[in-house]
Amino acid sequence: MPFLIAVLGVLGAAALWWYRMKAMNDAAREVADVVGRVQGNIRRKKLRKQAALSPLTAIDDPVVAAATLIASIVFENGPILPQREAVMRSVISEIANKKKTDEAVVYAKWAASQIDDATVVIDKLAPFLRERLDVAERNDLLQMVNRVAQGGEQRLQISDQRILRLRQKLGFEVN
Repeated sequence: MPFLIAVLGVLGAAALWWYRMKAMNDAAREVADVVGRVQGNIRRKKLRKQAALSPLTAIDDPVVAAATLIASIVFENGPILPQREAVMRSVISEIANKKKTDEAVVYAKWAASQIDDATVVIDKLAPFLRERLDVAERNDLLQMVNRVAQGGEQRLQISDQRILRLRQKLGFEVN
């Protein structure tokens, strides 16, 4: 009989500790969820604050800046159609990973829809890109604009003034 009581005592103690460990694990998960939500809220608040100032001043990444610049120039003549967006995604994916490409294209479409005049976008983003890109990368950016304009349903004629202004703001000599 004492042996049976000892076995039941050991099993009871094991069950009690198992229950305590399970409760601690659940509490740790809850704390991690709360921390994640707080961090997410802080990030969203920061992004909302930046976006409230202007879609352009919130840009701090050259890939997003390039995508926004391309979108505003190319899509100035009309809506963003799926085939042209696919060409834009393809062009941006050459300089960024898939996650960054998706983020850049979504933000670029939104920013381009917020600002009607591509000249404003060129004036704000080209100096930012000039500081962060070397000459070869700036040439690539001009080619990317042309490739997106030529791709899609129909070819677009980008205003010579827009390209000239972009070249000038990127630091190239303009005749």
